[in-house]
Amino acid sequence: MTTNKSKELFERAQRSIPGGVNSPVRAFKSVGGTPLFMERGKGAYMYDADGNQYIDYINSWGPMILGHAYEPVIKAIQEKAMLSTSFGAPTELEIEMAELIKSMAPNVDMVRMVSSGTEACMSALRLARGYTGRNKFIKFEGCYHGHADAFLVKAGSGVATFNIQTIPGVTAGVSMDTLTAPYNDLPSVEKLVAENKGEIAAIIIEPVAGNMGCIIPLSGYMEGLRAICDREGIVFIFDEVMTGFRLAAGGAQERLGINADLVTYGKVIGGGMPVGAFGGKKEIMQHISPLGNVYQAGTLSGNPIAMIAGYTMLKTLKDNPGIYKELDDKTATLHKGLDEILGKGDVPYVINRMGSMISVHFSDKPVNDFAAAASADNARFNLFFHAMLDQGIYLPPSAFETWFISKALSAADIEQTIEAARKALQA
Repeated sequence: MTTNKSKELFERAQRSIPGGVNSPVRAFKSVGGTPLFMERGKGAYMYDADGNQYIDYINSWGPMILGHAYEPVIKAIQEKAMLSTSFGAPTELEIEMAELIKSMAPNVDMVRMVSSGTEACMSALRLARGYTGRNKFIKFEGCYHGHADAFLVKAGSGVATFNIQTIPGVTAGVSMDTLTAPYNDLPSVEKLVAENKGEIAAIIIEPVAGNMGCIIPLSGYMEGLRAICDREGIVFIFDEVMTGFRLAAGGAQERLGINADLVTYGKVIGGGMPVGAFGGKKEIMQHISPLGNVYQAGTLSGNPIAMIAGYTMLKTLKDNPGIYKELDDKTATLHKGLDEILGKGDVPYVINRMGSMISVHFSDKPVNDFAAAASADNARFNLFFHAMLDQGIYLPPSAFETWFISKALSAADIEQTIEAARKALQA
């Protein structure tokens, strides 16, 4: 396939946009090569500026759970846009959206809409601090909660991709309040809590990590964190920007059977539009302004176009619970096929999967935390990525990102992906 137009666009972009992209991982620096510029998407496929078709395993990093250009969402957006794209004033649709989220997500009494996952996580942490009167919080190595200063300590996603350990612009004072522990290591959390007794406002975690590849919580791990939070009066925050309404109608809380105190959402609740939200127990949420003194605001919060897109998407998921089994089955089929192909070679590998999230790590040991993900043969992944891309399979351009499956993916698409993997390993 030819990608001349993408190369021309990338050269042009670099003259006006830092690095030629508006989000770092898109630059292909981790895997090498020139990023592809997309023009359109439909169902399970994306089409680049040169007209090449790709089976999409990014799905806009999660929200395209029903596939690209899902017709009911597109139609709803078009109809709503005719009435105005923004008001800066309340609408009934915001209430309907909050009520729908509450009806699907366990343990969510109140919801505040925002405009991104980063904003949701930033606001949830501020709320936890305001509620508890404490400043410190615990996050986990390799978990990415957006690019707010406090979260960019040992973060995953693009920070891991570019191996940036110290972020210029993040002050030492901010970093001092950020305590980090290895994912899936409960004793390390107990140690931090003991060393900072009565000072920790929150523990925030991706309940199923997606920013160091797909990492599954070990048995008893989430239960242990919940118990620590209950014992110490710590607010337990689930970052469900990726897992929310994807792993189940009730997200990871439902899938894992664990209640969080606060939950952050993004991506899928906007049906692909820029949106985020945080919600949780009324006891905590009522501390947000204007009810309480913890300030948070946003001109585009509850934007009607984002709300109608997200409402249409979530209503489809709620009304069709069989979608989740279909997604699980498709991902299991892909897992089995990749396992059979990779198992015939002499390259060690690990496949992690939960629901419709999956990732391949070229490693000879289990990948349960960031250190294991980082020590895998990621140069091998880069070769695998390009060999798959050459065959029309678009994987995340980093070993530190999970793959996402959409309902639009067909049995033939999965079979094509497995066959492409077979050829990629022979290349």
